[in-house]
Amino acid sequence: MFGTLGGPELILIFIVGLVVFGPRKLPEIGKSLGKMMGEFRRASADFQRTVEDEVETERLRKDIASAELSGSSAPAAAPVAALPAAAPVIREAEGSVPLSAPSPGTDVPSDRFSGQDGKSASS
Repeated sequence: MFGTLGGPELILIFIVGLVVFGPRKLPEIGKSLGKMMGEFRRASADFQRTVEDEVETERLRKDIASAELSGSSAPAAAPVAALPAAAPVIREAEGSVPLSAPSPGTDVPSDRFSGQDGKSASS
């Protein structure tokens, strides 16, 4: 229906925009259009990635179900290894307790609770 925009068409659009919005407003409009197009591209790429991940997950589920139905003695870890590289990574929560104790000689403040009277509970 609409072909690609060439040079003359872009010049005409620029002139009409300049007449309608004026020279002060035109850069702001261009900036907002650029931001809007960038957000749209990011959202569409994210949607496409989500759909591809779901298709891959469904394919893996079908592979596992068919392996279970056929009585195959394939190891259970084989389908898990086929997960896409973009699978989310589970990380430790922030502020978690460290697994190792502090080294001797380091000054570590002790946790104390002071009640309403100002006396600490550990004394």
